[in-house]
Amino acid sequence: MLRKLIPARKLGFASALFYLLLLYIIAALVWWFVSLMRQSHQMTNYKLEELKADDPAYLTKVQQITDEQHRATAKYVGEGTVFFSLIIVGAFFVYRAVRREFKLSEQQHNFMMAITHELKTPIAVAKLNLETLQKHRLDEEKQQKIIAMTLQETNRLNTLANNILVSAQMDEKAFHSTKEDLNLSDLARRSVEEYRTRFPNKNWSISVEEDLSLEGDPLLLQILINNLIDNAVKYGSKEGEIGFTMHRKKNMILVSVTDNGVGIPDNEKQKIFDRFYRIGDEKVRKTKGTGLGLYLCKRIAFEHNARIVVTDNLPTGANFTIQFHV
Repeated sequence: MLRKLIPARKLGFASALFYLLLLYIIAALVWWFVSLMRQSHQMTNYKLEELKADDPAYLTKVQQITDEQHRATAKYVGEGTVFFSLIIVGAFFVYRAVRREFKLSEQQHNFMMAITHELKTPIAVAKLNLETLQKHRLDEEKQQKIIAMTLQETNRLNTLANNILVSAQMDEKAFHSTKEDLNLSDLARRSVEEYRTRFPNKNWSISVEEDLSLEGDPLLLQILINNLIDNAVKYGSKEGEIGFTMHRKKNMILVSVTDNGVGIPDNEKQKIFDRFYRIGDEKVRKTKGTGLGLYLCKRIAFEHNARIVVTDNLPTGANFTIQFHV
């Protein structure tokens, strides 16, 4: 269950209140230190005034009083330093926790906005197609075309549901992986062909080596490949090429998905694998997505002793590569 969303506008108020309280605590600590030092100085003066100059032990007593004052000063300085350090360290951790909570809240808010858009489109298309079949008597060819479009949209819903369900289960460590020996080439080819059918206007470049096998979970690996292809379709240019290659290199199986989109800035290349993270502002973003796809890709790759990296696809675009160790 998602945590209660905190409006982003409250972040400024919370930060201001935090700094105000921190300054108050530091001011109180400084006032405590100054007061103790003043009190120690006054007590030293009182003791010195009570001494008699003709006392044979006058100098010895003066030295004792002075040493006592120095010890008290060192004590106050030490205690003050410890308290100040604890305040700063505690404030740092509290502030970081609050910032993390606000960031998570904003990400969840963006996720809710994105998931709403992702769900509305396939539901609306499927509903319109079914209503068309119900109200109109179409010829067999048109019926099959509408049915195929409806199946594509339900596949989108199924993929979205799988992403959300698997992500939640993996986060809660409740997902039970069922690894088996499988033909990764066949699995990848089926995924690519499905996307080629859904997006026939895209320029596809596909190269899959035959009979590449490994031990893995079929559902997770299909989600992994589908998410990478889906990411390339979303962010690639309309006229650009979408590349998919799979081949063996020594003791590794390399899977590469490329696009010719705008690419990913260097400072974003690691962030895009965080849960719910998406580049840009959710309110004005036109590209669909939930921020779970690449997060799942990284988690699934890790589950299969694999590594996923993103590099620039020159001259433009991104190149995602998965390195399976076999």
